[in-house]
Amino acid sequence: MRICLVATFPPSGRQLNEYAFHIARELQRNPTIELIILADELTDYQFATDQNGEPLSSRPQAELPGFNVIRCWKFNDLATPVRLLRTIRKLKPDVVWFNLVFSTFATQERPVAAFAGLWAPALARALGFRTHVTLHHIIEHVDFASAGVRQETLFRFGSDMATRVLLMAHSVSVLLSGYQRTLVEKYSARNVLLGTHGVFEPRPIPPDFSLRGNPDQRILAIGHWGTYKRLETLMEAFPRVLQEVPEARLIVAGANHHTKPGYWESIRELQRGNPRIEFRGYVAEDDIPDLYRTTSIVVMPYDSATGSSGPAHQACEYGVPIVCADLADFRRMAADEDMAISFYKAGDPSDLADKLVAILQSPEQQRQLAHHNFSAAMRMTMPSVVRHYLRWFELSRHRQTMSGFVRFPLFQSRRRRRHVASMRQSASPSWSWTLHPGAVADGEAAQSPTEGAPVAGNRDITDAPNSDLTGSK
Repeated sequence: MRICLVATFPPSGRQLNEYAFHIARELQRNPTIELIILADELTDYQFATDQNGEPLSSRPQAELPGFNVIRCWKFNDLATPVRLLRTIRKLKPDVVWFNLVFSTFATQERPVAAFAGLWAPALARALGFRTHVTLHHIIEHVDFASAGVRQETLFRFGSDMATRVLLMAHSVSVLLSGYQRTLVEKYSARNVLLGTHGVFEPRPIPPDFSLRGNPDQRILAIGHWGTYKRLETLMEAFPRVLQEVPEARLIVAGANHHTKPGYWESIRELQRGNPRIEFRGYVAEDDIPDLYRTTSIVVMPYDSATGSSGPAHQACEYGVPIVCADLADFRRMAADEDMAISFYKAGDPSDLADKLVAILQSPEQQRQLAHHNFSAAMRMTMPSVVRHYLRWFELSRHRQTMSGFVRFPLFQSRRRRRHVASMRQSASPSWSWTLHPGAVADGEAAQSPTEGAPVAGNRDITDAPNSDLTGSK
């Protein structure tokens, strides 16, 4: 099977580039797959800086070895869908897989270019190619004020249209059960799959507690900073933590959001006199394991959320307790994927400090939360995640063959569409496919003829016993 993966891809510094890397790495291990990555052109990334605040440059960075990467589209460019489609037509893939957020192709300052890029899945389908979209957030669940979006009414109207366009792909997977429910109920979508974000290592290694609290109790905050991921509440809470736990050390890692260059550097300047706070900047992929394995707590001090969290899944992968803002998306994530998370009231530094201190002062609780999250990680490894995508692609191909439906319905006559619909109905039921921890524990997908109904997540353990990768959402 030839798959074209449309995504940002390292050494690009843009959103979701590491997530695409881990998908691609797993696909490369499958001898039946020919993978071609259709990635963004490399530029200078003023928003992504190292520990000294120096921008990461595209010029000295070579492509990752072992991957077939074609950099055929450009961020903030209206011509992106045309360039993508031209490349896709030349390659003639069996599946075109898009790894997206709404700002994948352009910033909010270039909404027309962003909207144009989101047409690519529908246009690829119109040309006769099987298309799938992994959509990491939906706009209905985004707090526009916290995300710094102006002209909210106009953007919500445009985002509504963009969502309808994305749903023209053969299938769309989302990573939270609430997202699937919204798309089914609001848009009457029948092609929405419930997936899971997954953890990145094929075989996660259990936590080694001798590496933690030795001598520092490290608190890690990592992500793309400056919009809804902000550090002010954490900086106000941390001195209170130090009063109770003098050996605590705060590590801030990651990059600025691409719309907020210079944000974390400004926070660093304000905290320059505090020797217990360390600013790392963008962390290379090879340095991620050591960063997490020596961490006592991962903290997510967000004002709002835009989907399932990369840092939370990495915390599970390395068996690290999680403290995060009490936000609806994170409650759903914890319930769907059986994570142990301690929630604090969003924007309340006193409550955040209390939650951090409670865990730091209890080695028993640290171990309990760590083992719980590591167990969750073992149920959602990347091999399981990718295997289920591939099974869905095969099922989709067989259903197309049975129904005779290849091209986009917009280009068919009314009589032809009625004929195709009747053949499809007689050929197979409408499946609602889930890919959550309960479904992947034994490596098998849960499939049930539920006529497109949303699937509920697992039990809610979000206050059990008490992202972004550097480039994740």
